[in-house]
Amino acid sequence: MQVVILAGGLGTRLGLVTERIPKAMVSVRGKPFLQHQISLLRKNRVRDILLCIGHYGDQIRAYFGDGKRFGVELSYSEEGEALLGTGGALKKAETLLADRFFLMWGDSYLLLDYHAIWRAFIDSEAQALMVVYRNNDRGIKSNVTLRDGKVAVYDKWRHHPGMDFIDNGLSALEKSLLGRIPSGVYFEIETLFKDLSLEGGLAAFETGQKYYEIGSLEGIRELEIFLRSQPSKREE
Repeated sequence: MQVVILAGGLGTRLGLVTERIPKAMVSVRGKPFLQHQISLLRKNRVRDILLCIGHYGDQIRAYFGDGKRFGVELSYSEEGEALLGTGGALKKAETLLADRFFLMWGDSYLLLDYHAIWRAFIDSEAQALMVVYRNNDRGIKSNVTLRDGKVAVYDKWRHHPGMDFIDNGLSALEKSLLGRIPSGVYFEIETLFKDLSLEGGLAAFETGQKYYEIGSLEGIRELEIFLRSQPSKREE
């Protein structure tokens, strides 16, 4: 399994915290957040990780290198000077992608069974699968409607009646879908997800596991409280 992490965002919601560092390098319990992400993936037997970097991406490269000291294999795709958005950044990484891969937001900490989700993706025979969580508008507006095991409606921008779920921060895609993304221009992957949902081509994997994220100061505090509650173990 290859996991692609979109780690090129500006992190503007964090204000001064990300004034001189990328969001992936925000300190959580004394370590860069990305280190926690990598550790979690390694524990789930994921070793192949591609980082799509942009804003202050050189800091990420300098700290994590090839990933060997963290027990994984890291490769990089650089967004460059022009902002390409989540979809544009993924398109630029096209030559580095496996035929099927996981896509994860760079601010998400997800306690999931990655292998079970991967099997569900393969079994679905769909070109894409989205992990969803029933949040009923708690904390953040729901953006997903499920029907018959599929995402019937996904809309990041507008709330629709009947939306009870939210995308959990992890999706699986076939590389062939990148043919629908224009090269070298700004494009949001959420647009592709919306189109796939309306076409009936976006499978769903429902999880009851709460997600953690560092997109806000409150999110950082919640993750730190969670990590503090876990048994202390030496990271390899």
